[in-house]
Amino acid sequence: MTERAPTDLPRALDPRRAHEPIRVVVTGMGAVTPLGNTVQDSWDALLRGVSGAAPITRFDASALTTRFACEVKGFDAESLLDRKLAGRTDRYSQLALVAADEALRDASLDPDGMRADERDRVGVILGTGIGGIETFEAQALVFARSGPRRLSPFFIPMMIPNMASGLIAMRHHFRGPNHAVASACATGNDALAGALALIRAGAADVMLAGGSEAAVCALGIGGFDAMRALSTRNDSPATASRPFDITRDGFVLGEGAGVLVLESLAHARRRGARVYAELCAVGAAADAYHMTAPDPAGTGVRLAMRRAIDEAGLALEDVDTINLHATSTSLGDEAESVAVRTLFGAHADRMTSTSTKSMTGHLLGAAGAVEAIWSVLAIVHGLVPPTINVRELDSKCDLSLALGAPVRRQVRVALNNAFGFGGHDTCSVFRAMT
Repeated sequence: MTERAPTDLPRALDPRRAHEPIRVVVTGMGAVTPLGNTVQDSWDALLRGVSGAAPITRFDASALTTRFACEVKGFDAESLLDRKLAGRTDRYSQLALVAADEALRDASLDPDGMRADERDRVGVILGTGIGGIETFEAQALVFARSGPRRLSPFFIPMMIPNMASGLIAMRHHFRGPNHAVASACATGNDALAGALALIRAGAADVMLAGGSEAAVCALGIGGFDAMRALSTRNDSPATASRPFDITRDGFVLGEGAGVLVLESLAHARRRGARVYAELCAVGAAADAYHMTAPDPAGTGVRLAMRRAIDEAGLALEDVDTINLHATSTSLGDEAESVAVRTLFGAHADRMTSTSTKSMTGHLLGAAGAVEAIWSVLAIVHGLVPPTINVRELDSKCDLSLALGAPVRRQVRVALNNAFGFGGHDTCSVFRAMT
């Protein structure tokens, strides 16, 4: 038996290379959002400052306090998937499947052309904040009206929050690691963190990671209304999501999905893939403060950003932009602003930050993934998307913001913040390729 040269040892077994982290890069992206049913359409609308908010069309919202949302428009699951699959999946899974298909095409990955052993090395982490709430709502009504014998046999499979991740793997015969993440509105970033760790551990060559949400239904809107979390500007939906504005009165619920194809840099180079940017790190922390309200001092947010930057091996001064979580709530916007100012000090004025939720609304479990895509595109195009609807800036949100129009600047490092009910704070770091 030929003795293996030390230089041929797997990275995990070679002590000279163990300290060298595997670089993980973004090679494909897919999105279905209130602004468009592809990444390009959504990005174009984002740069034009288009609002995705409008009166609700998917059900009769007349009895609700809030009667508008950021719906995905013109989405026909049967034409994009097929009638049988569409009929057996909740909307959140449908959005995820379509976004994953786009991401694979964008990455020039053809599952049908892969060998079996290659598909064994492709995994999926697709998270959601709530999961199949539309299915839950419909089946609960069936149960109340007609009893348990009338429930659909697909009720549970359609509702559970891990099914979108499983369906993507089934659709493409990916047998790598597969699971779901549910950490409220931090879900998208947490999915990226899990994928990053698996690739660095050598457990997969390629991971599809992201989030999906479809909670624009009577139960979803009604639940958030009961918390008084939503804007009630029914007379002006397009201007209702106004992060950092002194008159903001709550967030606008949105729906959508975002999926990123992540792979080791070595794998991407071997197959000649186009590389958008590097995912350097995802930092995480907990507010440990309140079920729904943020810590006013922004301590957990600051820790998450600090940990992400440190893990990425960067300095605070390296950061050019932050896609802020800012949802258009008074407490949340102020706490995040405090955290950014406390951490970055004077450098906060040299960064150009934004809240794209002013246009997409809050996509809950999909937000972190969709906004990660915006962060990557900011690096690629040298453009920071605008925050719209800010007429009078809250003095407590004293950050350098792209207001009203995109800002053209070099973006070498972009942060993406995502925070969730329960005090989950996450920050992903993307860097231009060097």
